[in-house]
Formats: sequence, C-alpha cells, structure tokens
Amino acid sequence: MSNANTAIARPVAVAKPGAKLLNPHDHTLIMIDFQSQMAFATHSIDPVQLRSNAALVASAAAGFGASTILTTVAEKSFSGPMFDEVTAPFPGQALLDRTSMNTWEDEAVIRRVNEIGKPRIVLAGLWTSVCIVGPALSALDQGFEVFVIADACGDISTEAHNRAMERMVQAGAQPITALQYLLEMQRDWARKDTYDMTNGVARRFGGGYGLGIEYARTMFGAHEG
Repeated sequence: MSNANTAIARPVAVAKPGAKLLNPHDHTLIMIDFQSQMAFATHSIDPVQLRSNAALVASAAAGFGASTILTTVAEKSFSGPMFDEVTAPFPGQALLDRTSMNTWEDEAVIRRVNEIGKPRIVLAGLWTSVCIVGPALSALDQGFEVFVIADACGDISTEAHNRAMERMVQAGAQPITALQYLLEMQRDWARKDTYDMTNGVARRFGGGYGLGIEYARTMFGAHEG
C-alpha cells in the first residue's frame, strides 16, 4: 500500500547536550583497588600510564565535584595502600576497605551508593575481569546505568582486560576513556568556572593532548573558547 501522502517526521536539531552524556551531578564514580599488589600483576596497560589515567580521573571528579567512592580490598593484610595520585584529590576522605572481590557485595559501599542516590555508576580500577566486572554486572542488574573507564582499568593480560570489557558492553555497560571523562564534564570551553581546572588536569595527566595545550599556551598564548 502506498504511503506517498503520509508525512515523514523529521528530527529537529536543538543546541543542547544529549541525555546520554555524563555530567558532574548525575553519577557516582567508584574507584576500586588502585593498590600495589593489584598493580604488580597488571600487564594489559603500562603501570605509569595506568597511574596517570587514574590520577586524571580522580582529579577530574574532585575538580567537578562529582560524587566519588574510594574503595580498597584487604589494604592492611595484603594489597597495600591506594595510589597517592588517586587519594590526593580527596583529602580526608575515608577509604572503604572490603573483603569481597565484588564491590557491589560490600554493605558499606552499597550504603554509600544509596546515600548518594545517583542513577549512574562510573567504574575504574583493578582488575577489569574481577573487581570491575562484578560491580558492573551487579549494578546493571539492579537498574543502574554503568560506565566503565577502560583505560583506567587493567588486568593480568590484554586478553583478560579485553574479554572483560566485551562482557560488560554486551551486558549494557558503556565504555569511555579517562580523558573523555574529563572533557565530557567540561564540554564547553566557555564554562570559565572549570576552565582552568580542566586545562590544568589535561596538561598534567593528558599525555600528548596535555603537551599540546602546554606548547600552545607557552609559545602563542593560545586558549580554547
């Protein structure tokens, strides 16, 4: 049957961000097990890069005021302290130590998640296949949106990391990167209240992008926006 006379609805573009983008106020960041014992066996990412990416995520969350939970596993008895780069942006914040590999099975963590009350969970930590898969699948099962910062996670092998990421994505998690997390919360260089912070974090931890910002500022006095 012909639909020649049926009007075709066309989308209308509007200058505003999509609902699927993260903003500083709609999620809880959970940084999991960035500890020496876990890092020793991590081979899917260079440890220096891992620490830099973790620092970028922590600094971005603190700078934007995003709700953040820091959690360790067996800190005193086995795994050691959390990376200084992760804890430094949150002076005085208590770390929630666990015995469970799956953060989502820890009552203290879940109590804090519910106190914060955000519908989205952003995860970063070690190892991807155990300590990230566990809370990701559990949170998805309970109706949360889940984002995983892929390059702020690591595992005992590239295969282990990649298979874990695939499993989470197939279940509905959304993969992002550390720099993406920072820039998605800024989004507009006209936002002057967070402009200097965003550029400072990018210059310090943003790799080649940060070097480019530093070069442009130093040589030409350039700036975005």
